[in-house]
Amino acid sequence: MAVHRAHLLSTSLLQAAPAPVPASRLIVRQTAAPRPQAQVDDAAGRMAGRSRIWEFGVNLHCSIVGTCLSTAELRHIVTKTDAGAAASSDHDLHMRGVALAARRESGARLLQKALDRKHHAAIARFTKAKDAAAVLSLWDEALRQGDIPGAYWATLTHPATTEDVVKRAFGDIHMLSHLVGAANRADIRRLRQLEEENAALAEKLERQQRALHDGFAARDATIRRLDDMLTRRAAARAEAPVTAQPADADATDRLIRDLDRRLAREMARRERGEQRVEKLLAAARAHEAERQRHLAALGELDAAERHLAALAEPQGAERALDLAGATLLYVGGRANQISAFRALVERAGGAFLHHDGGLEQGSALLPGLVARADRVVFPVDCISHLAVATIKRACRQAGRPYAPLRTASLACLLAAMVEMAARPAIVAAE
Repeated sequence: MAVHRAHLLSTSLLQAAPAPVPASRLIVRQTAAPRPQAQVDDAAGRMAGRSRIWEFGVNLHCSIVGTCLSTAELRHIVTKTDAGAAASSDHDLHMRGVALAARRESGARLLQKALDRKHHAAIARFTKAKDAAAVLSLWDEALRQGDIPGAYWATLTHPATTEDVVKRAFGDIHMLSHLVGAANRADIRRLRQLEEENAALAEKLERQQRALHDGFAARDATIRRLDDMLTRRAAARAEAPVTAQPADADATDRLIRDLDRRLAREMARRERGEQRVEKLLAAARAHEAERQRHLAALGELDAAERHLAALAEPQGAERALDLAGATLLYVGGRANQISAFRALVERAGGAFLHHDGGLEQGSALLPGLVARADRVVFPVDCISHLAVATIKRACRQAGRPYAPLRTASLACLLAAMVEMAARPAIVAAE
């Protein structure tokens, strides 16, 4: 769905500029005159004076339909006016929806009602805005939190929204579609690479299985041949007269039995030695891992102690941790900790962004948040493997540094902030 919306947004821009057109005509409300200021200031008037979808220019219909409605919702609406849309492809359905948005009496009212009903919470939240600056502030806040569809519809239809605000929101949606499209293209390339690697591994496994089967067959044949030889030799020795046996036959048998016992003892000793070595190696690895965890914990406690000591000294607030306006994205963690983390980062002069790692917020929002952050951190004990892979891929594409945290604790976050403040040049260059 994200790739489809990204394609539709990009297509709408290409169709919007077939020839040089003034910027003011790309995105424009088709209203007859501006609303009175008294209507904007009054809350009831604002709700009554919201824009309708058929009042917008055609260039905005594509982004509204593609961003604010799902394919299933759009199909339900379009089939009410055109029964043939039930079997249409997603792209053809989108085109029908865009065409329907411009026809007030032929279905645009259905789109308006569906959008208002779906995004009523966002519309209610935007009613407190009294001017264009307040609308734009609420839109920026929604972008930071990843709440895009409802905020986009509420921004476009707000009575105080100006043409500049519409252009700003439309531009943000357009750039977000590029980021989502780039992330999905990377996923497709990685999927094809994994398929090729899987085919190569399957072929290698088949060759190894054939070689193993042939080896087992050769071994079984050798064992049968040796058994036959031993059986024939034992039978011949039993039938031969005692005088015909060599004089040293008993000594040879004793030597063979002695060698077999020695060989068995040596093999058992070697197996016990290998088991002891494996146990020692496992213990050494566990000890080293524990040592690394203790070192990380000591570093975090040292960072917390130095920060708290700076705050406790006279004029400590000026000499305490300073992020100098840098933006930190925290992915994962526990919901009850986020408010404390946000307060800590903001007191240090930074901006705080958060994504829950995919529990309620979609992973498609991560590339956009990563692009706005100066550094990305995530606790390895409170995040999914899928979210970690998405973060690393998005950070590589956007050129943003990232750091895994040992635990979802305040001390770990503070240690990352201390490193971020101490190495601003390195963070910017990574």
